[in-house]
Amino acid sequence: MHRIAVVPGSFDPITLGHLDVIDRAATLFDELHVLVVHNPDKTALLPVAQRVALIERSIAEAGLPSNIKVMSWSVGLLVDYCTDVGAIALVKGVRSQVDVAYETPMAIVNRNLAGVETIFLLPDPAHAHVSSSLVRQVASLGGDVSPYVPKAVAEYLQTPTTNG
Repeated sequence: MHRIAVVPGSFDPITLGHLDVIDRAATLFDELHVLVVHNPDKTALLPVAQRVALIERSIAEAGLPSNIKVMSWSVGLLVDYCTDVGAIALVKGVRSQVDVAYETPMAIVNRNLAGVETIFLLPDPAHAHVSSSLVRQVASLGGDVSPYVPKAVAEYLQTPTTNG
C-alpha cells in the first residue's frame, strides 16, 4: 500500500519548525504533500506562488527526502484535496495545548467527512516558540529572522523590495 500524507499550512513564511515536522513526517509515509493552503482569516505577507517556491528551495537546501511534493490548494475543503490524491493522513505540528485545542475539532471533522486521520507531531524544543506570525512581526520591524527560518526565507525577507 502506497501511504500518502499531507502537511497543510499557510507557511507564510515557512519556518525551521515547519521543516522539522516535514522532515520527520517524510520518514513515516511513502509520499508527503506539503500543501500551501489559502486561509481567508489571514492577510498573507507572501503570495502563494512565492511561498511554494521558498518551500521547494528550503527543502532542497536542507537535503530533505525526495518523497516530498510541494503543492497549493485554494478552493474547497482540505479533505477534498486528500481524497483527490489518495492521502490517508494529515500531519500537523503542534507547539502547545492551544494548538491541540484548535486542531482537535478539525481533526474529528476531517475524519468524519473523509476518513482522513490527523497525526500530531510535537516540535523540536529548539523551534517550539517560533510561529510564522512571530517571524513576520520580527521581519517587519527590521529584526534578524535567520535563527528561525531557512536560509532562502531569511534572504528573501531581508531583500529591500520585500520589506518596502
